[in-house]
Amino acid sequence: MSDLFGPPPATQDTAYRPLADRLRPTRLADVLGQEHLTGPDGALTRMIRTGALGSLIFWGPPGTGKTTVARLLASETGLAYEQLSAIFSGVADLKRVFEAARLRRQQGRATLLFVDEIHRFNRAQQDSFLPVMEDGTVILVGATTENPSFELNAALLSRANVLVFHPLTAESLEGLLARAEQHQGTRLPLDEEARQSLIRMADGDGRAVLSLAEEVWRTAGEGEVFSADKLQQILQRRAPIYDKGQDGHYNLISALHKSVRGSDPDAALYYLARMLDAGEDRRFIARRIIRMATEDIGLADPQALVIAIAARDAWEFLGPPEGELAIAEACLYMATAPKSNAAYVAFGKAMRAAKEHGSLLPPKHILNAPTRLMKAEGYASGYAYDHDQPDAFSGQDYFPEQMGRKRFYDPPERGFEREIRKRLEYWERLRRERKG
Repeated sequence: MSDLFGPPPATQDTAYRPLADRLRPTRLADVLGQEHLTGPDGALTRMIRTGALGSLIFWGPPGTGKTTVARLLASETGLAYEQLSAIFSGVADLKRVFEAARLRRQQGRATLLFVDEIHRFNRAQQDSFLPVMEDGTVILVGATTENPSFELNAALLSRANVLVFHPLTAESLEGLLARAEQHQGTRLPLDEEARQSLIRMADGDGRAVLSLAEEVWRTAGEGEVFSADKLQQILQRRAPIYDKGQDGHYNLISALHKSVRGSDPDAALYYLARMLDAGEDRRFIARRIIRMATEDIGLADPQALVIAIAARDAWEFLGPPEGELAIAEACLYMATAPKSNAAYVAFGKAMRAAKEHGSLLPPKHILNAPTRLMKAEGYASGYAYDHDQPDAFSGQDYFPEQMGRKRFYDPPERGFEREIRKRLEYWERLRRERKG
């Protein structure tokens, strides 16, 4: 599978190959749209120049060059190249590739292993990469369209640098069309408005813009030039109302989020409908609704997160158009739910405290004492089992002694957090009584 495309090779196969495949780059410098990685001062260019290439995770949307760049990295560094897809590969495939890489290493040649859709591997499969990464058997380059922080093991991420691939700009897509026209020896039969519409249809995907262009060339009659309306009719594909990689995308998601935060269900539903009509990725919207549930509602309504995740799962299960109704229902639920950012604020305070006091040990009375030595050192001494205490509450101190008690979470008198506040006040009163 190819992603970005450069000057065609000197010789071409007589068998049919898609235009996107024929225009793959032969040098890293020919890759368009990822200059922050492949340009003269790009991150990958610097790694190659200094000989400091290590394991990498390529994170970005489809058609942005991840597969092509991995292939070119191996070519320009003299590494053996192996490629797997997590969708079609299992444990046996991994063992085969690892064994072949070990044999090459014994012969003095390293292996670049490219794994497409690496987030599809389960946790155990991801863990299997760790020893071969650590001992240098393979340099792993994994590609994912999903956020690596959520989809990949922390142990795997700690051994690899994450490089972000951006959707291609209109300028980069125009550059690909120019290369295609040079290769074909003729211009696309489109007027200027149709050409810009074609670029918008590709939506930042280099492979898509070349596939669409090839379809236009196949469809156009001799001397025919398509208008934007005719292009949409021929391709049966409309241009997005806004560019998902540019201001329109961020403006609408911001408007949706703030409408939900402001408890205006009608405005929220309007902006949601606009995003759906524009072809926005439903998973992106579902993720943002989950974010709203945790950031703006929190424990004021603990069901909000449950509803948001259920809507995401319903979309995955039903698909369009039925799954979109689940997203809309979740949006309305978030907009009409009581609002609280107390959990969000408390978590931020706790994280700052963890950075400031991260070296302090917990008090010994709440630590287990599995050995005699630890018992002799006072571990677990004086611990009161809360379930054996009146009201199932001991009132012990749990913060490190040098730190003292801190208060991060301050629930408001709204929604379910009104009940949580009553509990916290009750426990604080008991704590004072039992210490007094």
